[in-house]
Amino acid sequence: MNETIKENSWIPLIVVACASFIIALDATFMNVSISQVVADLNTDVSTIQMIMSFYTLITAAFMLLSAKLQDIVGKKKLFLIGTALYGVGTFTAAISSSDTMLFIGWALIEGIAGALMMPATVSIISGTYSGEKRTVALAIVGVMGAIAAAIGPLFGGVMTTFFSWRYGFACELIIVFIILIMQNRIPTFAPTESKNDLDIGGAIISFVGLVLLVLGILSLSKDITTSIATIIVGLIALAGFAFFEIRRKRNGKVPLLDMDLFKDRNLRVGSIILLLSYLAMGGSLFAVSLYLQSVLELNAFNTGLTTLPLTMGLLIFAVIAPSLSGKLKHKTIMAIGCIMAIIGCLVLSFKFRLDTSTLDLIPGLFIMGAGLGFLMALCTDVSLFNIPQESQNNASGVNTTSQTLGESLGTAIIGIILILGVFGGISHAVDIYAPQYSGNETYHQEVYDYFQTVGNINDFKDDGTVEDIVNIIIQDTMAFVMQVTAILMGIVFILTLRLKDKQI
Repeated sequence: MNETIKENSWIPLIVVACASFIIALDATFMNVSISQVVADLNTDVSTIQMIMSFYTLITAAFMLLSAKLQDIVGKKKLFLIGTALYGVGTFTAAISSSDTMLFIGWALIEGIAGALMMPATVSIISGTYSGEKRTVALAIVGVMGAIAAAIGPLFGGVMTTFFSWRYGFACELIIVFIILIMQNRIPTFAPTESKNDLDIGGAIISFVGLVLLVLGILSLSKDITTSIATIIVGLIALAGFAFFEIRRKRNGKVPLLDMDLFKDRNLRVGSIILLLSYLAMGGSLFAVSLYLQSVLELNAFNTGLTTLPLTMGLLIFAVIAPSLSGKLKHKTIMAIGCIMAIIGCLVLSFKFRLDTSTLDLIPGLFIMGAGLGFLMALCTDVSLFNIPQESQNNASGVNTTSQTLGESLGTAIIGIILILGVFGGISHAVDIYAPQYSGNETYHQEVYDYFQTVGNINDFKDDGTVEDIVNIIIQDTMAFVMQVTAILMGIVFILTLRLKDKQI
């Protein structure tokens, strides 16, 4: 039965692609639902930002452990365990009555489940198909993330505007049921290692390091001293993880992550490029979605329509990039993508005002998305150029971790820049347009609280000065966000020049 499936059927690909789709969809569709979730759960933007960040963070934190577990438990079995757990998480998120319940269902349970599923998707495809079919299948699974990113905001907009954001999670639950029903069409793979090979110590150290790192970034606006200390401890833990893994291998034990892989320049540089690219995409999408809802007062559906140029640009150029790789070098196409993304960011930096129309944002969003599409489509391929076959799974886990961590850090870092920019811009704006309130901390806090709850501008009135105050805060803050994103893309451009081309 399995041999027939392996040779002739595309059903295993369809089932696995569905899993890749819902995991990627979860990271994008809620961006357009922020204001409604804040209202429904009686919470604030920072809390929702934290939950969104932790979904991808937890997925990234458990990714290396999951990659090792599939060799011990079995690829198919681990994939199905993750799928069933994902169903529990998405059901919990759908019926959430508080931000705590949403965190448990979405960030915690779905985050762990996504980590169990993602490495297995690639390895199941690799083990099921060979030759040209394998190439096509891996390409389809790889593009599912871009497809989910492209339709995620619009999907979330439709659900939130015409039904409820809860129905978005309910639709994912339906896909989970389909995967479980079709499980017999997935080939079975025997475990290749024993539980004695499991590196529990390394898994714990890496998890603690990643969590502390993002926690520190998320809390920067509240207590800078504590936040910096938390970030430093997180980085020390990650450095300790690296030394722990090196020592484990020297002692003849199987490491959670073979640090010798990072001797390969392409994997080392490519992983950083993936992290920064997804950081830029995740953070920008969060910031722009928040602007559209809190400033232009768009509903979730129209927010999804407005952000569609960015994600459609990403999808279209991600599909085009592989065909161009036969004519141009990978690093050349990726460098062009960086330049396009920088141009898009700079164009957008002048567009965020109270009187901005959605049409004003289309060119910048599309150009930025197109540049990111070029980068994301080829980065994994170029990272694995020189990795031997026996190390491909471990190296792929590194790339996947970089991707999901980048998404988490994107929402955290860009989100905190946005919030800090708003808070810092209040004094500047008040000094110019409402000098009578200069130094009035109560008034400043009221303005900040208004932004935190994604309030309606018309609900915040004070002697006709509020429009001028809000306008200057929005212009300065969103311009700064886009400039930071452009700087990130500039760093990525420099990194692409360090990549080595495939040796023919």
